[in-house]
Amino acid sequence: QVQLVESGGGLVQTGGSLRLSCAASGIIFRRYAMGWYRQAPGKQRELVAVITSGENTNYADSVKGRFTISRDNAKNTVYMQMNSLKPEDTAVYYCNAHYVMLDYWGQGTQVTVSS
Repeated sequence: QVQLVESGGGLVQTGGSLRLSCAASGIIFRRYAMGWYRQAPGKQRELVAVITSGENTNYADSVKGRFTISRDNAKNTVYMQMNSLKPEDTAVYYCNAHYVMLDYWGQGTQVTVSS
């Protein structure tokens, strides 16, 4: 059974930092591209950052220079360091694992940035 378990969300003030983690089980983690998506109230889910199996990274323009995605294949875990947080970063953040035609999602973790 595949599980993606996010942690690290919470309430932070503008300009603060959080580090999200996503622990995966039930997949051959090193083969998967891992991504973080977010969904704010009333908005569609959007891609925030992705890291491929070869550790290439890509970011949404809105988070470039502030967020950093990384992975530890030995721990089957993907991270996202979020700095200089803004109120518009408030959303539920979801972890995604993608390989060929397979997609798995975590349950999400709430990030709230107060102004």
